[in-house]
Amino acid sequence: MKDFLVIGESCVDVFCYGGCKRLCPEAPAPVFNPTDYKENGGMSKNVYENIIALGYECDIITNDNWKEITKTRYIHKSTNQLFIRVDNGDDKIKRCNVYDIDFKEYKIVIISDYCKGFLMEEDIDYIASNHNCVFLDTKKDLGEWCKNVNFIKINNIEYERTKNMITDKMREKMIITLGHKGCLFQKTIFPVENVEIKDVSGAGDTFLAGLVVKYLESNDIRESAKFANECATKVVQRRGVSTT
Repeated sequence: MKDFLVIGESCVDVFCYGGCKRLCPEAPAPVFNPTDYKENGGMSKNVYENIIALGYECDIITNDNWKEITKTRYIHKSTNQLFIRVDNGDDKIKRCNVYDIDFKEYKIVIISDYCKGFLMEEDIDYIASNHNCVFLDTKKDLGEWCKNVNFIKINNIEYERTKNMITDKMREKMIITLGHKGCLFQKTIFPVENVEIKDVSGAGDTFLAGLVVKYLESNDIRESAKFANECATKVVQRRGVSTT
């Protein structure tokens, strides 16, 4: 049996660094001069890469055209200030056929759902109904369709948006990330070290990877939350998206 399966849509994260010395004469907008580029796999690919970096075997099921899907961030190099993010190709992601996948080949299944059309609610319900250890990270509003998921990782903004639509039973299995405050699980806050934050891009993916890896080792979600905090704290101190 293999350790992990990540399933969800992926893209290429592009970081374009540069400078700005003047405004555009045609409009009140900065003229950006690019100098450096950095690329890496994003969304589900980033979760996958973080699990690999932590020393575990992992398979991924994602959209075949992930290299055509881009999130490009234009960033002022000296200050690390984001000018704008430009997304391309979100509408080109086709739905995954989850019904031909043998999920029982894996110890843990991680659903990294960015709500771009790769997985529908009924697909996630099917996965959770056919495996005994499923972690979910989704941009969808939560509902009855995720009742069979074992653990749900969600950020505080997503939780506030969907909190009126979830049951107490679902809330009990939610790990809510709180940014610089750490994370919350069953009314307990797990704090993080106070560090200089350079970039939060991809930190949620790193947190999820740390969470599942530690859970495989310990079978203790509280210890897993602490380790996930440590992993995310490392990457937010670096520019761009990076692995632990």
